Amino acid sequence: MKKLFFFLLAFGLQSPILVQAQQLGELTVEKIMRDPKWMGVSPSQFRWSADSKTIFFNWNPEQKVSDAKYQIKVGETKPVLTDNATMEAAMAPNYLFNKDKSLSILEKSGDIYLVNMKTKLETRLTNTVDREFGARFLVNNDIVYQKGDNLFQWVNGTGETIQRTHFLKGKRPSNPERTTTSAQNTWLRNDQVELFDIIKKNNRGGQGSAGAQATRAQFMNMGARGGMGAGLGSTSLQAIYIEDKILGSLAVSPDGRFVSYRLTSPATGNQNIIVPNYVTASGYTENIPGRTKVGENQSKSEYFIYDGKKDSVYQVKQATIPGIKDLPDYLKDYPKEAEERKQKNLDRPVTLTGPIWNNSGSSGIMVATSADNKDLWILNLNAENGELNLIDRQRDEAWIAGPGIGARGINWIDDIKFYFQSEATGYSHLYVYNTQTKAKTQLTKGEFEIQKVQLSNDKKHFYITANKEHPGITHFYKLPVTGGEMVQITSMKGGNDVTMSPDEKWIAINYSYMNKPWELYIQANSPGAKAEQITKSTTAEFDSYAWREPDMVKFKNRHGDDVYARVYPAKNPDPNKPAVLFVHGAGYLQNVHFWWSQYFREYMFNNLLADNGYTVMDIDFTASSGYGRNHRTGIYRHMGGKDLSDHVDGVKYLVENYGVNPKNVGLYGGSYGGFITLMGLFTEPDVFKSGAALRSVTDWAHYNHGYTSNILNEPVNDPLAYKRSSPIYFAEKFKGNLLMAHGMVDVNVNFQDIVRLSQRLIELGKDNWELAVYPIEDHGFVEPSSWTDEYKRILKLFDNTLKANK
Repeated sequence: MKKLFFFLLAFGLQSPILVQAQQLGELTVEKIMRDPKWMGVSPSQFRWSADSKTIFFNWNPEQKVSDAKYQIKVGETKPVLTDNATMEAAMAPNYLFNKDKSLSILEKSGDIYLVNMKTKLETRLTNTVDREFGARFLVNNDIVYQKGDNLFQWVNGTGETIQRTHFLKGKRPSNPERTTTSAQNTWLRNDQVELFDIIKKNNRGGQGSAGAQATRAQFMNMGARGGMGAGLGSTSLQAIYIEDKILGSLAVSPDGRFVSYRLTSPATGNQNIIVPNYVTASGYTENIPGRTKVGENQSKSEYFIYDGKKDSVYQVKQATIPGIKDLPDYLKDYPKEAEERKQKNLDRPVTLTGPIWNNSGSSGIMVATSADNKDLWILNLNAENGELNLIDRQRDEAWIAGPGIGARGINWIDDIKFYFQSEATGYSHLYVYNTQTKAKTQLTKGEFEIQKVQLSNDKKHFYITANKEHPGITHFYKLPVTGGEMVQITSMKGGNDVTMSPDEKWIAINYSYMNKPWELYIQANSPGAKAEQITKSTTAEFDSYAWREPDMVKFKNRHGDDVYARVYPAKNPDPNKPAVLFVHGAGYLQNVHFWWSQYFREYMFNNLLADNGYTVMDIDFTASSGYGRNHRTGIYRHMGGKDLSDHVDGVKYLVENYGVNPKNVGLYGGSYGGFITLMGLFTEPDVFKSGAALRSVTDWAHYNHGYTSNILNEPVNDPLAYKRSSPIYFAEKFKGNLLMAHGMVDVNVNFQDIVRLSQRLIELGKDNWELAVYPIEDHGFVEPSSWTDEYKRILKLFDNTLKANK
């Protein structure tokens, strides 16, 4: 092997040292499946200093055991080693300011500090062994924070600390009064009424009634003299017993009047999966606790508001949400069940998030999502009575999703306007809602997605990441909050992941191209500014090979939709002109793009295949991210439908445009990619001759709830969707060549999945299949030896079944 000698300046040394660089040469599975450090380690975890002059990051240019901390100042070109202490000293403390920024709150080591921003004087407010957290200012500059399951209020001016809530686990102790009254006790009670005027008065006022006593016993008493800041001297704080429920989302409105909280009843009656671990230090098989399966019982939540002014607690009124009783369209396939649900006329279970308060506390926004994930409501909370009024409803007969959709994408611009995202047009776009005029304004439009949004410091602009230029290219943009033109700031073609400096004058860009891994660049935050490369991470060995820029192509599928793909043309096509399709995982994920793929091993393997006479294609099939709502939901109720037919149409494109032989086509992929591989071999056996299905879902009824129920509903409610979407039901059609590979301690797609399919193939008497098991591997393999073994088997499968003279 040819060797190249060159000089590098060693970090921390004053003189250059001689380093021997190795040429990669011909690609082999053993070479590309080594510990990824052989390629070089890209920088990560970027953080700006408080003065916006220095960027800190993790990096490992010398391929050591672990990453080190580096820094570089704006205007310089060479990063230097640093440490965590230096970085933390340069970081802006995680201040939370009051309205005029004269005061701030700082949390350190579990205690709360008040900082005078003019004098920088820190006053310690708590000094306990418990952790205090979630501190925030009220509009009157009091501070509210949480300790354990309760809220406490520090009173600005007096320094007094008042406990504001008293939540307790368990049930309220039983009433000591006797449940039955003897004649003697009845006589005594009546005699008391006759003797004492105060008892007569209390009875007339209802204060002695059982209902009033129950109300006072159930809910806390925080005083009624004007909200959280009132009644501070009260010593009558009563306990709220939450039984076996889980307390969460405890928060207070900025004016201090309202306390909100969620009580969640854990799911019961479920059975969890157990994952056996065979290779253990003890020598015994040990069980790894696992998840439940789709369709199991789910937890249920209730949301409450405590009004300190009225001294009352009430439940947020979910029943008033518009469309709360609406049934999903798929029930048309089950008329009997649909009629039964209509007769019951039940509210659908929903989960509430919020309130998201404006600064003054005059408006609070809540987001409701239905348990069937067909609806997302943005609602205005009337905190005085718990009523919810509709602002925006997003209904999707498939499922609600998309970048920026939901509570995390909602933020206030000022006291009357907030922004959010919606797929109403078919693509996730940015909207502003005015709570006074009730006007909803769409700020961005077009066949692209808004992927990230950040409001500028002065709240006059949005900074946006979007794929406006091309579905596979991301850029950083600036947009006025009033709308207008999106001004592009980044210019490099590929992936631009931006971290902006605190003063918004500079951007750190984590940039990559399809054949160039991620590197750090620094650029002035203005259009047309030049991005300066800071890091060079790849090794000489990695650079010695001419990694391909795949052909970026687009074709129409049989439904008339655009499908994007990458093609690796064969360097010297094998006489059989074989083709291999790589299928990415996760379903909702993007791999046909101009940046470095997270599937870097598969990218290198595709290069190896192309070197060895294969034409390779990978497709952003229906359900991939980056292409809008219709593409995202195209697999609803039929996984293995449009997503698989896109691959069949892709083969047709390769035959017509790259001259591949349609009789010699294979495919491979992991997780969702393994699922598609199985569906391809089982339902399109005349198209796909061979396949390698890795860590595959074989029966969706055995996968998790959160992912699967969105797409296929629940097995007991929509069995048709599961039967047509699960490979195990189509195994009888298999006639090609199949390699299955699976980690035995896979806690995501459990090993049981592939075992069940293996038994099915045995019972069907099928030939030409094999199962490779990896005893110590989870869903994502870790050990290079496992990766190497797996991909040697994949290459052998294709070489033996698709190439000439085999």
